[in-house]
Amino acid sequence: MPSEDSTCTDIAQGAWDDAQLLWDYHQLHHTIRPCSVIIGLGSHDLGVATRSAQLYLEKMAPLIVFSGSNSPTTVNRFPRGEAIHYGEHAVSLGVPHSAILLETRATNTADNFQFSREVLQAAGVPVTSILLVSKPYEQRRSLATAMKMWPEVNVVCASELVTLSAYVDKIGNVKTVVDMLVGTLQRLIEYPKKGFIIDQEVPAEAVSAFERLRDSGFDSRVIRPVGQPDA
Repeated sequence: MPSEDSTCTDIAQGAWDDAQLLWDYHQLHHTIRPCSVIIGLGSHDLGVATRSAQLYLEKMAPLIVFSGSNSPTTVNRFPRGEAIHYGEHAVSLGVPHSAILLETRATNTADNFQFSREVLQAAGVPVTSILLVSKPYEQRRSLATAMKMWPEVNVVCASELVTLSAYVDKIGNVKTVVDMLVGTLQRLIEYPKKGFIIDQEVPAEAVSAFERLRDSGFDSRVIRPVGQPDA
């Protein structure tokens, strides 16, 4: 199993091919167009804030909402909250304070949309379309959540423009990245059953890749059955 600070060369070719298949499936390749607002979903990845700022500066929306409190994986990196750190980063890239709203309560993706909607309503901002910025491997799940939580708006998905190999190099641990690809795929299968997201068509080859990776130990983000501890 790859160790800390491992790269894409520290993984068997078959596993890498499966990871690439999931990486490609999770992304939607939407055509970027102007929207009412940019919503940047909080996470461990500052690339979300960078891409949101780029899109604002390209005049793709007049306003950015950064949404996110903290999770166990972000509290050390962003101790004052994901949205706050994202906003500061966007300002450092040239986005004016006046073009940023912060939503600081969300602890999951459904919260991101519920609370961002409340923030926008309180600010009197009409929303008919969202330019939704997430981590590259969370595009599809983020869209499925948005369509469940806020079905009346049009959603265009965007992410940092990066390859899987470059993303692994940025994160610095191939197992961490592949574990996240696996966990996200499982949630696309399981979350519609719980009413969290709308159904997504998951091709058989993606399910097979997920199963092979999970069974070979890329499972720290896998949801365990009730009564069985998470990895």
